[in-house]
Amino acid sequence: MGFWGYYVVGRGDGPLAELPALAEARGMVLRSTGPGGWQVWEYANGEGEVGSMHALARETGAPALFGYVMDSDCVAVEAAAPDSGAWTTCLGRDAMAGYLGEDEQALTVDDYFLEPPDAAERAVAWAAEAGHEITAEPLLDVLTAEADPLAENLFFRLLDRLGVVPL
Repeated sequence: MGFWGYYVVGRGDGPLAELPALAEARGMVLRSTGPGGWQVWEYANGEGEVGSMHALARETGAPALFGYVMDSDCVAVEAAAPDSGAWTTCLGRDAMAGYLGEDEQALTVDDYFLEPPDAAERAVAWAAEAGHEITAEPLLDVLTAEADPLAENLFFRLLDRLGVVPL
């Protein structure tokens, strides 16, 4: 069985886990840090909510990103920034389709999540608001890849490509 839980990414002067936006996520563990105050927290809990990414972006005045990992197969990515707004995509799209139970009458991955080119465009804007100048092409590689072997690796590759936390 793989990992089920959240990764919370944001920038702050103090620990993100102590902010009101994340008050419901007791027991978060600092996973890594990056230049400029970036932090990645792990909330290994497949049940319940971690908090509000919108509230986290407002409280910190910086972009925030959540990744919900499902059995290390795929990741639902939610991002928000004070100016550029919110967007959602996923990593490991084929595996995510399996979790959604796609069939001819059901909604598809593309109904729930931005397609890779659109997600890459939004991610470039998110990164720019975070102070990082990046291009969409390296992001597309991550957004179209399948988890091999762990979806967490894709998530951390995404963070690296966004310029937030280097691998």
